[in-house]
Amino acid sequence: MHPPWSMIFFTTLAGAAQGLLLALLGVDLARSLGLVQTPEALFLAGAVITLAMCGVGLVAASFHLGHPWRGWRAMAMWRTSWLSREVIVLPAFMAAVAAWGLAHALQAPALLWGLLAGLLALALYICTGMIYGAVKAIREWATPLTPINYTLIGLASGALLASALAAFMAAPLAPGLARLALVATLVAALARGYAYWRNQRLVPRTTLQTAIGVRHPRIVQKSQGAMGGSFNTREFFHGRPATLVTRVRWAAALLGFVLPAAALAAVAAPSGPLLALLFAMHYAGLLAERWSFFTEANHPQNLYYRAIA
Repeated sequence: MHPPWSMIFFTTLAGAAQGLLLALLGVDLARSLGLVQTPEALFLAGAVITLAMCGVGLVAASFHLGHPWRGWRAMAMWRTSWLSREVIVLPAFMAAVAAWGLAHALQAPALLWGLLAGLLALALYICTGMIYGAVKAIREWATPLTPINYTLIGLASGALLASALAAFMAAPLAPGLARLALVATLVAALARGYAYWRNQRLVPRTTLQTAIGVRHPRIVQKSQGAMGGSFNTREFFHGRPATLVTRVRWAAALLGFVLPAAALAAVAAPSGPLLALLFAMHYAGLLAERWSFFTEANHPQNLYYRAIA
């Protein structure tokens, strides 16, 4: 598939924002049990950052719409469409986060708002992942691993961002959150690696012969034909050389998982600047990972347009 940058930015930003909220919600729960002490400003800053990241992601996603001013109509198909459900859950999540942050700012009871925001964050992971996981024509996506990986990668990036934020605003919490980020990153790496291993071993159910209804053992496409340069040839294949795709996958593995995990494991008490740098590197890897996620998808129509693909 052609990787849409609008959706790459939206899914990575929103996913990290949801993970940040869930990590800080864990801190909020621990504080309510008297296990830790932390300033209210940490939760307020976390809420502001979460809302900002979701807002930027929404702006990026609007570029994926042919008519952005009609985007609200996507809610109408909530009974059958995961996209409609995402469009409904996302603003509800942002509203709950805003209420949670405001309650902390006013020093009012905030935990219930946080729990609601946490449930909506998990629901949003599922909705976003199932937008692609429900596409049965693309076998690389049509697996429970798709929403699982969206969730695990978002949790890892959110935990890393939370540890960086805590290092600047509540230093005693930073080591624990950094260890949480390390575990989440390793689990996300294993799940994403397994998904890639699975996708590389999928055997196509159709062939070039069955795609065009010709049984000859050797079929070669000579030209683009009347459909050259059409929507099909632009949207259902990335059009990049195999060497670039391989390099992006290596970049995703190294920047998104290996190097951040190695740094977190090597440094017992990472500083705020180091954690911020690790998150920036990790996010660059997430962009590469999400780009790779789209390029892994082999649409059956590419059998017919093999010369173009």
